[in-house]
Amino acid sequence: MFQVRDGELQALLWERARAPFSGCWSLPGGVLGEGETLEESILRHLETKVDVSEVAHLEQLGTWSEPERHPERWELATAYLGLVPVGIDPHVPADTRWHRVDELPPTAFDHGAIVLAGRERLRGKLSYSNVGFALAPPTFTLAELRDIYAAALGYDVSATNLKRVLVRRGVLEATGGRRTHGPSGGRPAEVFRFRSRSLEVTDQFAVFRPPS
Repeated sequence: MFQVRDGELQALLWERARAPFSGCWSLPGGVLGEGETLEESILRHLETKVDVSEVAHLEQLGTWSEPERHPERWELATAYLGLVPVGIDPHVPADTRWHRVDELPPTAFDHGAIVLAGRERLRGKLSYSNVGFALAPPTFTLAELRDIYAAALGYDVSATNLKRVLVRRGVLEATGGRRTHGPSGGRPAEVFRFRSRSLEVTDQFAVFRPPS
């Protein structure tokens, strides 16, 4: 589960209380229940273990099957990438916290590698799809959206370029409203929203690339 919090891309992890990897941090999840699909299982675990139910986007990330990934048995794991929009603050248990993806604590199993794989998937999709809708609030200024993209991509993004790309694709639409910048004043900024809040591929080539 990823969310942009305090200007940083963060992942939701819970601290293991028992072996193996007691005291390390792991991704929320668990065993597939009888008669469950993978999607039903992960949503159940998210809601019952970490009390997260407002997931704007969920997709299968990959399957990890290395025999040594679990110290006691051969265990396959299918990981999902989930996104929570800015402004939602799920109530999580005491043993669960959001962690900066760039500064992960010691993780259990191969969960650190899974988090980084999720980050790379997200960065790729931000360049050729409208998946930013799942990180953004319902409405926003271009400066606010730029900050969300910059946090997820890991480098600065021009608001002008963001507008040119996303408006040209028809990804964003103006709401007709404007928002003031706060006590410092300034010209009120135009307010936008994503035209669709379901995943769409909008460009066959990646358009956001890190600076060389």
